[in-house]
Amino acid sequence: MTETPPADGAPPYQQPTGRLSDARRRDDNVVAVVGGKVVSEPPRDLYIPPDALEVFLDAFEGPMDLLLYLTRRQNIDIEQIRVAEITDQYMQYVELMQTLKLELAGEYLLMAATLAQIKSRLLLRQPAGEDEEADDPRAELIRRLQDYERVKLAAERLDELPRLERDLHTVHAAKPELVRRHAEPSVDLKEVLLALGDVLRRAEFKQHHAVEFEGLSVRERMSRVLARVGADTGFVPFDALFDPSEGREGVVVTFLALMELVREGLIDLVQSRPFAPIHVCAPRAQADEPNAD
Repeated sequence: MTETPPADGAPPYQQPTGRLSDARRRDDNVVAVVGGKVVSEPPRDLYIPPDALEVFLDAFEGPMDLLLYLTRRQNIDIEQIRVAEITDQYMQYVELMQTLKLELAGEYLLMAATLAQIKSRLLLRQPAGEDEEADDPRAELIRRLQDYERVKLAAERLDELPRLERDLHTVHAAKPELVRRHAEPSVDLKEVLLALGDVLRRAEFKQHHAVEFEGLSVRERMSRVLARVGADTGFVPFDALFDPSEGREGVVVTFLALMELVREGLIDLVQSRPFAPIHVCAPRAQADEPNAD
């Protein structure tokens, strides 16, 4: 997470230092340390702008990683890549990052322009008698994707090798008996972002002109989600928690509320299998408590 620039005329935000923990050892009423001064209670006129906090999600390592993921998601060989479909999905992800106010690196925009150029060249008719394989606009992109995939797989294999002080430790104790449990497949952050993109696209068709501004609270939406999850005995579909009639703002607020609840351990996101629909449920530890009794 990067530092959010302050609003016009507002003082710059200062990152808390380690002095706060030292001050709390001396006084339990300490709230913060600002400019070297101990603050025991928040100011009454404290105001935090709505745009002061932003969420940054780095799901992909770069544009080639995104393209490789989209290709694998279609279960097709790299040499059979469908540039038109991949370009549309790539641009949807770029628009999603812009909607969430995420900073886009220049390499993402450069790859978007490259895909658009390849797509336009494929739409043009080839002159009669010209060898299409010798002048395939996708050739360079396919070569780069294949090189990146080889390097990525090699890096993953190297990372899986045992490392001293990470996977191997010198111990002098008896090995404890561990009870192994079958863990449910974890939800990939990339799947959450793509599911959010689908909800945002459906919300575009439900937008209405609103004269009065209604402020949406992330905390209020967190309470609503907890009530919904607690009322249902099973699993709540991920997209069922969104109301497309609220527009993009409502969708983003609901998404931030879900991410905060997941971070606090109040809900879980689960999938029955990879690429399956995402569901929201109560934490597994809480769900197992009645069975344990």
